[in-house]
Amino acid sequence: MPYAPKLQESASQTAGPYVHIGCMPNTVGIHGVYDHDLGHEMITGDAQGERIKLEAIVYDGSGTPLKDAMVEIWQADANGVYNSPEDGRPSDPHFTGWGRQHADHDTGVFTFETVKPGAVTYNGVTQAPHVLVWITARGINLGLATRIYFDDETEANAADPFLSRIELKVRVPSLIAKRDGNTYRHEIYLQGDNETIFFDL
Repeated sequence: MPYAPKLQESASQTAGPYVHIGCMPNTVGIHGVYDHDLGHEMITGDAQGERIKLEAIVYDGSGTPLKDAMVEIWQADANGVYNSPEDGRPSDPHFTGWGRQHADHDTGVFTFETVKPGAVTYNGVTQAPHVLVWITARGINLGLATRIYFDDETEANAADPFLSRIELKVRVPSLIAKRDGNTYRHEIYLQGDNETIFFDL
């Protein structure tokens, strides 16, 4: 009996436009699937803590904003508790801890209305307040994971176990958002001199 020919692996494909159709149909004019796209609102009531805006832009290697990027964030509530049964502590019932937004089609800016997260303790080690970020867009085969820290948490950032492990200290600012009133602004660079630090998860 002849052996079947060895098949070639299919080529990887980038997210393309379909990620928005599947994950955020309202943004592309497909209505009726969800009243609001999943992850649209993180604050669902009288959430504890300081309410903030997190604004960011994702730039490609040429310095051009990715206007088709989709970004998800995960974070602890104001008390440093994740909305997860694995945390073992009750989280704020008026805060989801997860959000999903698309970049503005004109400017490339994405905005999250959220609360400032508290410091997280895991295995007895305290991490500075931060937001976990996942990015997908054209030209990205696998989603990219990074973090956003806050520039007004100087002492906590200095003691953070992840930031302290970064050997090239000049790259640490690529993970730190700058405060302007109640808004934190951040720039994420996929490539180039200012390339953001990404995590291999």
